[in-house]
Amino acid sequence: MDNSSSVSIRGDKDRFDQLLSDIMKSLVNRAAYDYQSGKRFATGEVNFTSSQTLYSLVQCTPDLTDALCFRCLQSAIAELPMCCDGKQGGRVLLPSCNIRYDMFPFFSRNGTATIGLPSPSSPNSTKQGKRKNSFPIIIAIVAPVVTSLVLLALGLLFMRKRASKKYNALPEKNAVENVIGLESLQFNLSTIQAAVNNFSSNNKIGEGGFGEVYKGKLCNGQEIAVKRLSKSSNQGTEEFKNELALLTKLQHRNLVRLLGFCLDGEEKLLVYEYVPKKSLDFFLFDPETQGNLEWSARYRIIEGICRGLLYLHEDSRLRIIHRDLKASNILLDEDMNAKISDFGMARIFGVDQTQTNTRRIVGTCGYMAPEYAMHGQFSMKSDVFSFGVLVLEIISGKKNSSFYESEGGEDLLSYCWKQWRDGSPLEMMDPKLRTNYCRNEVVKCIHVGLLCVQEDPAKRPLMTKVVLMLDSNSVSLPQPQKPVYFLSSRNESSPPGAKGLEEVSVNEVSITEIEPR
Repeated sequence: MDNSSSVSIRGDKDRFDQLLSDIMKSLVNRAAYDYQSGKRFATGEVNFTSSQTLYSLVQCTPDLTDALCFRCLQSAIAELPMCCDGKQGGRVLLPSCNIRYDMFPFFSRNGTATIGLPSPSSPNSTKQGKRKNSFPIIIAIVAPVVTSLVLLALGLLFMRKRASKKYNALPEKNAVENVIGLESLQFNLSTIQAAVNNFSSNNKIGEGGFGEVYKGKLCNGQEIAVKRLSKSSNQGTEEFKNELALLTKLQHRNLVRLLGFCLDGEEKLLVYEYVPKKSLDFFLFDPETQGNLEWSARYRIIEGICRGLLYLHEDSRLRIIHRDLKASNILLDEDMNAKISDFGMARIFGVDQTQTNTRRIVGTCGYMAPEYAMHGQFSMKSDVFSFGVLVLEIISGKKNSSFYESEGGEDLLSYCWKQWRDGSPLEMMDPKLRTNYCRNEVVKCIHVGLLCVQEDPAKRPLMTKVVLMLDSNSVSLPQPQKPVYFLSSRNESSPPGAKGLEEVSVNEVSITEIEPR
């Protein structure tokens, strides 16, 4: 929610509120039930005074039914008193609809309806009518709120029993604002179908939990990657809006770039820049390509992921928790620069927010922090844990989730810790790297990786610290403790430091942070 002006309506506030209520009510009915237009939006204007005009807009995403559009807009109207009371302009953004009003034309006036509402009253009649007007205003505000709460309660009960329903869950507390207003990024379905040869299997280059990815070429010769969200996925629409709304606000060389989208009936498509070198897991775990990634390239990839994650956590205008950082979500461009992708599960945090909870655990086994996997608590530190696992995978060339089976019952984090504790960290390095690598860089990356996978989130470094650790040769790193998944049949005490390791050092800074809920 936001108010577009801090200037109060001077004069007859009660009449302004009544005009706003009336025009919004009229526009909601038009947007939700006007079958002639076939669109889920309506605009209108009404004279407030002889020299002032009130302009209003309501809009739903086109995938909503009539009833869902109506309910969403009613809920948005109910939010107006809390964000915009006394303001000459305001806007409420919900995940599937939005409303806006202002005293200047902020939309194209072609086809705009002039709402037939009472003409301005004289000052005397206005004062006399204030008490009469107050009751309708109260009803106009309270009725939608009560109705919304009742519908919300009924909807929750219904959707718990019918999980297969298309809209089977309400957005989480930190759901992003909707995707309305991005017309310049919208592609026609026919354009995308032509680019990807009508979603031919020959154009398919990947597949994930929420859909498939196709390579295509636009008529201007530009290569693109198209993510087609599964029609059968219950979370498909929410993920689509989430990823679209996030990526339009994020720009960084280590994040995959969104070019546009298409929302046409059941088709939900996201159009990205095409990244030619596939994903990191292809180079790390595919037997045919494992030896093609030299240490210098791996180190540059680690730095790229680190800087991309730092941007999400600290440097962008939003604080983003990715929640699904893994090798298959790291794409590589022509120069082997890392680009973080797949933001469908990401969440926005407030400026002062450091942790939140969810009952819907999403992510990938082997990369999820223990507090998230077991209790649904996620934060920047849960992303840091995933980053630590990824660093150890890049160095070892082994996948954490499959290491247990290949190494006789020992997981990757346990194996790395044992080598570190025994003073032989280079033993866990990918054998294909042992003829051409920088010892100090490898040891430092193992050290950082182990710090990132500590069981206690407070003992994991923030990405600002990780960047400093990797960039500086004079930083003193704190000694890591046993990783959370360390397996042991006997009690062992943690040594004060790994034997034989070279100290790289700086003033050691405490990384413990208080994380309020």
